[in-house]
Amino acid sequence: MSRMTSSARPLLNRRLAEFGTTIFAEMSALALRTGSINLGQGFPDTDGPEEIREAAVRALRDGRGNQYPPGPGVPELRTAIAAHQERRYGLSYDPDTEVLVTAGATEAIAAALLALVEPGDEVVAFEPYYDSYAACIAMAGGTRVPVTLRPHETSFRLDLDELRAAITDRTRLLLINTPHNPTGTVLTREELTAIAELAVERDLLVVTDEVYEHLVFDEAEHLPLASFPGMRERTVSIGSAGKTFSFTGWKVGWITATPALVSAVRSAKQYLTYVSSGPFQYAVAEALALPDSYFTAFRDDMLTKRDLLATGLAEAGFGVFKPAGTYFITTDIRPLGESDGFAFCRALPERAGVVAIPNAVFYDHREAGAPFVRFAFCKRTGVLEDAVQRLKTLAA
Repeated sequence: MSRMTSSARPLLNRRLAEFGTTIFAEMSALALRTGSINLGQGFPDTDGPEEIREAAVRALRDGRGNQYPPGPGVPELRTAIAAHQERRYGLSYDPDTEVLVTAGATEAIAAALLALVEPGDEVVAFEPYYDSYAACIAMAGGTRVPVTLRPHETSFRLDLDELRAAITDRTRLLLINTPHNPTGTVLTREELTAIAELAVERDLLVVTDEVYEHLVFDEAEHLPLASFPGMRERTVSIGSAGKTFSFTGWKVGWITATPALVSAVRSAKQYLTYVSSGPFQYAVAEALALPDSYFTAFRDDMLTKRDLLATGLAEAGFGVFKPAGTYFITTDIRPLGESDGFAFCRALPERAGVVAIPNAVFYDHREAGAPFVRFAFCKRTGVLEDAVQRLKTLAA
């Protein structure tokens, strides 16, 4: 006879009770049900470089990674990550003690927060934020302290005074995302300098999510926070292969940090997945060594797609915040006579045959995000052209 559970206590851990099913699952299911074009979830609709896919096949056939890989990641990939950081940013990391391979950036974020945050610690994060941030802070028992990026003309901007005011004696960690999802903001050298000075002054740890590091447009520049004075010893930098090489299903991410920080994060990570993505790690090692021409062509292709979708959204009547980075465009629906992003996105498949994401799900202050909606442009050009034509019916 099974033991009955108490009706007084819900089954789900109360720390996770506020989250429920992710908006991405809801909207992707809506896209399938209605036959709509899915510009909601940020995954490409084509695979990355053929030679990298073949590298994974070769690893499978050669028996490399089919059994448990080393806990920190295969040496070839750790060496490639360290070489990438040195070549791109002049940051030197020891592949044996300062690099850790994870099951995507999502696990890297979770492991870092579980390792470094204790109950009662405050974690300052910019809102709108990637939805796993809030859940991971909650699982660690930390307290989420949002600092809001606010719309200003054609972009979202950080208020440094608001950030300074958010820091208290209980603040343990800053969680920084640049290039920023969903707004497309890329923090400037001046902003990063101020953040670094604040972290040093208040002796804060910093976790930086840099998964869109190779998708920076126009005059913007990606500058790793770890490269600023006083930051290397207190920063956990997170990268990912999925966004850069268009193999999101492989789930290969990593952190770079000091030996002490890597050891701490690995202590948590080993009880999450332990290891993952064995053969894919060898393929990503080859991907990171691709010539600069690959990264330039990848960025230029996304820039063309950004401009295609941004122009179409503007012609459809949206207010458009043209992103300086990532492959997302945030729009304002108020010019269309709308103000509720949830209602708008749930109705959009029937109205125009397109799926988007309401930005309010990325806010603690839901009202601040209510009129904003995010579209992904990491799709084939023909798909984006079709979506633009469908969306233009809204203007009519």
